[in-house]
Amino acid sequence: MSQSIPCVLMRAGTSRGPFFLREWLPEGDEARDQALIGAIGASDPLQLDGVGGGSTLNSKVAIVSRSKEPGCDLDYLFAQVGVGHRSVDTRPNCGNMLSGVAPFAIEQGLVAARDGVTQVRVFNVNTRSRIDVTVRTPGGRVTYEGDARIDGVAGTAAPILLNFLDAWGAVTGQLFPTGRRIDTIDGVEVSCIDAAMPLMIVRAADLGVTGREKPAALDSDTALLERLETLRLQAGRLMGLGDVSNSVIPKPVLVSAGDSPNSITSRYFTPRKCHASHAVTGAIGVASAFALPGTVASAAARAPGRHSLVVLHPAGQIDVEVEIEGEGANAAVSRAALVRTARKIMQGELHLPDYVFSRPEAAAATPAAFPRKAVTIIVPTRAGGGNDTMARIIATRLGPLLGQEVLVDARAGANGAIASEYVAHAPPDGHTLMFGYIGTHAMNPALQKLGYDPVNDFEPVGLVGSSPTMMVAHPNLHVTDVSALISRLKATPFSVDYASAGDGTPPHFAAELFQLNTGTSMANTSYDGAAPAIADTVGGRTQVMFPSLFTARPYLRSGQLRALAVAGPRRLDDLPGVPTLSEAGVDGVDVTQWYGLFAPSGTPPAVIAQLNRALNTVLADPAVIDRFESNGAHVESGTPAALKAQVASELARWQQVVTLSGLAPQEQRLAVLE
Repeated sequence: MSQSIPCVLMRAGTSRGPFFLREWLPEGDEARDQALIGAIGASDPLQLDGVGGGSTLNSKVAIVSRSKEPGCDLDYLFAQVGVGHRSVDTRPNCGNMLSGVAPFAIEQGLVAARDGVTQVRVFNVNTRSRIDVTVRTPGGRVTYEGDARIDGVAGTAAPILLNFLDAWGAVTGQLFPTGRRIDTIDGVEVSCIDAAMPLMIVRAADLGVTGREKPAALDSDTALLERLETLRLQAGRLMGLGDVSNSVIPKPVLVSAGDSPNSITSRYFTPRKCHASHAVTGAIGVASAFALPGTVASAAARAPGRHSLVVLHPAGQIDVEVEIEGEGANAAVSRAALVRTARKIMQGELHLPDYVFSRPEAAAATPAAFPRKAVTIIVPTRAGGGNDTMARIIATRLGPLLGQEVLVDARAGANGAIASEYVAHAPPDGHTLMFGYIGTHAMNPALQKLGYDPVNDFEPVGLVGSSPTMMVAHPNLHVTDVSALISRLKATPFSVDYASAGDGTPPHFAAELFQLNTGTSMANTSYDGAAPAIADTVGGRTQVMFPSLFTARPYLRSGQLRALAVAGPRRLDDLPGVPTLSEAGVDGVDVTQWYGLFAPSGTPPAVIAQLNRALNTVLADPAVIDRFESNGAHVESGTPAALKAQVASELARWQQVVTLSGLAPQEQRLAVLE
């Protein structure tokens, strides 16, 4: 492998890092990440052996290629490289590094420049969103010289306009994930908004501060930080993100009046420390909340059209242009644009150190120690759901036992098939694992032909736990028990809408079995995972759902949902007054959700044994047991063989259910009806 690669070092916005064409880097994600670790010098906190700057702001990488997406010019993959640890994280996004993508690509010949200005459509691979980037190109050449100034950067440079096209609901699926523009949590009004970054916005005055304090003063106010974190945890649940205690989103923001009618003052937290300036993505969220009526950040009503707004932060300001469509309760932001600048610092050959690369000859002589880099647990559902929350609880404690960072990567889509296929084809070295469950390893494979085999494509690591399935309803449905619901459905079929987490998932199976065994019909709204499904049920957009108790517990406690029945063999100790469906006269709906950890087939037995020991140690931790139990799940540790037997047994059971019940994926049923 070559130890030198082409590289362009750029300052982009208020960040700095190397830019690479994808073809300059080694093939394969593992070799690519090793090269990035060597380029930045991630192995030590000062990053002396690479081009990093010893902080997360200077440990960023942009990887650029011609786009594979229709209508887009470039694909941009952002990578955050570790500071003092050898890790590469491609889950976040960086709006500052984005500002260097178009100039870099034009100079590398990926995009033809126009005379004057050139607009490039960039597809951000991390968030699967589009951004139009406008660059000055007099005479068909990129210029970095100009009169634009951004706070935090010395001097002036050519303006680079970033126009975000898909920022709204990028994580949760909705601009206002709770269905409201203001929620009240513990007596405090907050606005939960998902615009480029999920935010929880609070008026500074409501927490006893002015909102103009320096970051150091806010960081020293421990009571304020604790209050913010308490509010953030509850906001995360309301937004459908689940338990966010181990997540950096939603980000808390304190807002106060600006210096003019078109400005707002913001203090952005990350989330337990006040940002020294402000994130670009956070500025879009704050500006959107400021522009729209009915939020805690709202100013005077604004007419439809474009508005130039200013977000004031500790280091200066960020100017954001937003475009509003509609008025009043129907007003929405259709685009947001802001100006950044960039500068090419150097271009040449970057020499990589030998020690970051695996050496096949050494591996042949002595088996490589495991793990030798960060371990990633792939979750097949949306961030914030029960699966994601459980995986993060485990990952936090697995890391110290394995001696490496353990990351959680939620890859929703195709009802778990995308994540399952990804792990099935990952290198069988133990560094890529899957948080599988009854949906991915029994129900969905029993329902339809998939691109993976739940038995032959995976090595079981160990059971994690289980959670009963609940039948829940929104209080506005005005039914107090199952019999009342059945009577209503028999009198008026399809008068109730149930939320499904997708074909082949437990909420889908349970709802379909309920209808089959009661002779009733409900309308089905299908979602990409349990998190958005239960969020819409809490918001009243759907009325009934069959989530796991782990997913439903917070909303049952708060009274936002009503438990009608347990879709299992027995009543629950914590909910003794809630009957089983069988007790309510509905048999045949027994859906207990179970969860397990899997590795790709072919992973060495020694690695599986090491992972199993670490997993069982985590599951024996009283704190982990308590967190599972308090949220409605039971810890169930065991051997790889026990999980293998569980998969085989459950797959056979659900194949029989599908055969006997005549269940089929929704699109197949619709095709028959048509």
